[in-house]
Amino acid sequence: MEGLTTADGRRLAYKRAGTGPTLVCHGGGPGFSALYLGNLSGLDDRLELVLLDPRGTGGSDRPADPRAYTIEDYASDVEELRAHLGLERISLLGHSHGGMVATAYASRYPERVERLVLASTLVRWAPEQEAAMEEAVASHSDEPWYAEAKTALETEQAGAFATDEELGELAIQEMPFYFASYGDKERAYLETLRADTPNADTLRFFNQEIFETFDLRPELEKITAPTLVVTGSEDFITGPPSAAEIEQGIADVVKVVIPGAGHFIFVEAPEAFGEAVVSFLGVPSAA
Repeated sequence: MEGLTTADGRRLAYKRAGTGPTLVCHGGGPGFSALYLGNLSGLDDRLELVLLDPRGTGGSDRPADPRAYTIEDYASDVEELRAHLGLERISLLGHSHGGMVATAYASRYPERVERLVLASTLVRWAPEQEAAMEEAVASHSDEPWYAEAKTALETEQAGAFATDEELGELAIQEMPFYFASYGDKERAYLETLRADTPNADTLRFFNQEIFETFDLRPELEKITAPTLVVTGSEDFITGPPSAAEIEQGIADVVKVVIPGAGHFIFVEAPEAFGEAVVSFLGVPSAA
């Protein structure tokens, strides 16, 4: 892991993977490190990925202020990372909550973003997405994991966890909902995530004080970078309704909906996801 020291004295950790044009990557949760992103379905074969551990996760220090987990706080860290890397402009990918951060960053620093990838994300919690989530959850009611996953999802969203470890266990239990189809490949992927202990403080803060009221739609018109919006057709929480709302607000935008994929599109549809990203970034085809 590499790192930098922020203006307020925190360590921000990141790692580089692969060679090629640089793509800065910010994952989600909030509260999870870059571990779950892996190599983003092999994008490191054609790109240099700079995978940031968001504040308070992985190798990155927690802020002294327990409330310093706003979307704007995370966006400020991206700007410090850009300056540290010595890049005048960056291509930036944000997944899930990281997509919210990337949206805020690209609207706040439009001159610093060359290209923007918003993957499996949203700009507000819209009624249409609420309805889609309820329908998707109910569609799995005959699965053997359903009862445990539904209880875990409700517990997590209510913020009813006391420790990082409790949140980590809840996250694993609820994750089947995040896939279009939950089979052996998805189970194996989740097992790799047990090595990551999430940050309960930031997710609790997000659930209780941000999730139901945030609205980034006014920021979209400030984004000048060409933007790729990509999601899975079966993503139960940031699916097609959310992607359509983002598409409507950005001037220079391409939208890709990957059939038969859920929230972790780079796990369930690695080839389609990878091709969408490298094509958008204009990376030459692999030999």
